[in-house]
Amino acid sequence: MQAIEIRDCGLMPYRESLALQQDLCRQRQADQIGNVALLVEHPAVITLGVRQKDNRLLTDEPQLSRLGIEVVSIRRGGAATAHNPGQIVCYPIVKLKELGLGVTDFVHRLEDAGIELLRRFGLESGTRKGYPGIWVSDRKIGSIGVQVQKWVTIHGIAINICNDLNIFEAIVPCGLEGVVMTSLEKETCRIYNMGNIKAELGRICSDFFGERP
Repeated sequence: MQAIEIRDCGLMPYRESLALQQDLCRQRQADQIGNVALLVEHPAVITLGVRQKDNRLLTDEPQLSRLGIEVVSIRRGGAATAHNPGQIVCYPIVKLKELGLGVTDFVHRLEDAGIELLRRFGLESGTRKGYPGIWVSDRKIGSIGVQVQKWVTIHGIAINICNDLNIFEAIVPCGLEGVVMTSLEKETCRIYNMGNIKAELGRICSDFFGERP
């Protein structure tokens, strides 16, 4: 199995990470690089997906701006979601055909990677049929939105670790009315080091997204 490159991008503005993903995607399409996974935290930002009817803001953009929350429209699947420090985000830029995966398979593998990460830090989680992402009972802890360009993926999965969950009060998360967002810290009542979280997720990405013969 070919190793996937893991890049820790630290705390990176959302637009900067999007430009990096798009550049790496073009390079991966041309086979100039191998598969890459970006691990990142973002300053407070709300992203809006391609399902416009589900992009529901509960706070208007001028007020969000005053609160220091950026709003960015992007071309990934899914609806509105939010990112802020203490949430780990993983963006795999991988060529699906070389992994033997279809788009649905890739989404499920992303979910499995997130579930495994949480399990390693003491929290059991799972999926819900018809509702992509990661759940702890009826509470959502991880959100997924992907885009595939010429069989290369961008965007990915965001998992709440120790972030301020109040940001989700500004949106209808993923277009789901009444959904309750949670985090690893909230569920376990423990404090986590994001460096340890990233290191473990990097190891999981190597296992889940390395190329197979």
